[in-house]
Amino acid sequence: MTNMNAQSFQAAPTPPGSVWRPDDTTPAVPVCPDTVYREDILKTIEQTIKTLDGELRKLSLDIHDHPELGFAEYRTHDVLTAFMGSHGFQVKKHYHLETAWLASFTHGSGGRTIGINSEMDALKGVGHACGHNLIAISGVAVACAIKAVFEKFNISGKIQLLGTPAEEGGLGKVKLLDAGCYKEMDACLMCHPAPGPKGSVSLTSCLAMERLEVEYFGHTAHAALSPWEGRNALDAAVLGYNNISALRQQLKPTHRVHGIFEGKDWAPNIIPDYAKYICYVRAPTVAEQKETLKRVLPCFDAAALATGCTVKVNFLGESGDLRQNKALGDEVAHIVRSKYGDVDYEWGIKSASTDFGNVTYALPSLHPGFAIPTIVDGGNHTPGFEKAAATEAAHYACLDVSKALAATGVRVVIDDHFYAQVKKTFEEDKAVRGLVN
Repeated sequence: MTNMNAQSFQAAPTPPGSVWRPDDTTPAVPVCPDTVYREDILKTIEQTIKTLDGELRKLSLDIHDHPELGFAEYRTHDVLTAFMGSHGFQVKKHYHLETAWLASFTHGSGGRTIGINSEMDALKGVGHACGHNLIAISGVAVACAIKAVFEKFNISGKIQLLGTPAEEGGLGKVKLLDAGCYKEMDACLMCHPAPGPKGSVSLTSCLAMERLEVEYFGHTAHAALSPWEGRNALDAAVLGYNNISALRQQLKPTHRVHGIFEGKDWAPNIIPDYAKYICYVRAPTVAEQKETLKRVLPCFDAAALATGCTVKVNFLGESGDLRQNKALGDEVAHIVRSKYGDVDYEWGIKSASTDFGNVTYALPSLHPGFAIPTIVDGGNHTPGFEKAAATEAAHYACLDVSKALAATGVRVVIDDHFYAQVKKTFEEDKAVRGLVN
């Protein structure tokens, strides 16, 4: 698919409930123009991203073709920091974490700081099947576009683009948040690809999640000669799994509990003395997740009691649901609907989880999804999505949402009334969630 002049056209609406597939041949139709805040600024953003188009495409494919796992994104770290340095940003490599980095740009004196995130890590076995190559270049595009606006319109402010490792299970952003890497930011922006209707940007939330590592310890024995001497740790892990399966009938359909087994030196004729059950507990909010966790934990203890094993539960870290800032979201939605496509509150990553959720609890933030073409049963974390993340159509969908994010980021810096609304909606959300006295 070629780019259809994103300023003037969008695909005709996809039928409700359907997903954009690569064979979608719906003809383009004109978008009715609407007024957006500072058309002159948006025009500069669009022109900047258009000029960078080829470089961004090359960067995306380079990252996509060299996938690296969380906390080991060494090549990706070097490629992205070199790119940002060549475009006039001050770069701090190995920023608090070995593969994290910070690219900053300051213009004038004073002014607010807009934060942006670029993810980098891939998935074991399926590479960039969550499209982090697109998230990486979106952060780059947003930062470079805002820089061009600061320079052209002589705006005082600061840009901080944070390269965040290990989103896939490593809680990289949580570690960076705890290290104070977000403390200067007045607001933070990023985006994420997912299935959805063509031209759609999603403003859904996601699920809060607790990661658990449940270890069972038993005693080995010959599985045929003297099994009564053993205490089967694998049986304990299986019982824990089955206990959760029974519990799941009484959980709300929006809650998720799932996991896998791991062993050590297993053999069929030896009763295992060790087994590990890696388990994720998810729910729509942090508060709901904690309540579900209270019901899950006894499942592990009961399994240990039944098998005569001992159990140790290790808490690996919690990620929050996305608290999409309403003022930021409304601004992105208005720009997208005016210029690039449509907005939905149904697709996105609403049943997945991300460590950016913790960021949204700490400061005003936004994490929209954007639709890329997928095959049937080819959503995030599949080989089909890995291929989709390298398509030209996905590239241009990424650039469109990046334009809306950049324009919103500029408004955070220059519009006092708008930023007051951003802060107001953030505090209101905290009150709703019971996070303030």
